[in-house]
Amino acid sequence: MALMNLSHLTSAVAVRFTLVRYVLASLCALCADMLLFLALLRIDVPPTLAGAIGYTGGLLLHWLISVRFVFPSAIGPTTKQRLGFVVSAAVGIGVTSGLISALGAAGMAPATAKLFAIPVSFLAVYAIRKYGVFAAR
Repeated sequence: MALMNLSHLTSAVAVRFTLVRYVLASLCALCADMLLFLALLRIDVPPTLAGAIGYTGGLLLHWLISVRFVFPSAIGPTTKQRLGFVVSAAVGIGVTSGLISALGAAGMAPATAKLFAIPVSFLAVYAIRKYGVFAAR
């Protein structure tokens, strides 16, 4: 019984550390995303396009961090994981661009709309990656 509880505790701690690593990776990617987004807005790129391009730049950084530190594997990422990462990114880009567009049409400033899109996109993409793309097989 004590061994089973220890195993459960170990699993719970591992999940929390994975989430912490994912949050840190996401913060790094978010910084890259927002810097690119704001720079593109400054040169008059339309907000929805700037949001998609910024998200893509952050995504590339996130992939590099994720496969090395968040969801490491002894054999490295598989083709299926790469494809799943791209699909989850498409969901994230869709959520981000859609919210920027909708909130902008409602009169919200693009940067503020982006701030509202961040947590929605984060939760959707994390769930897809944690329980789909990088789920323990």
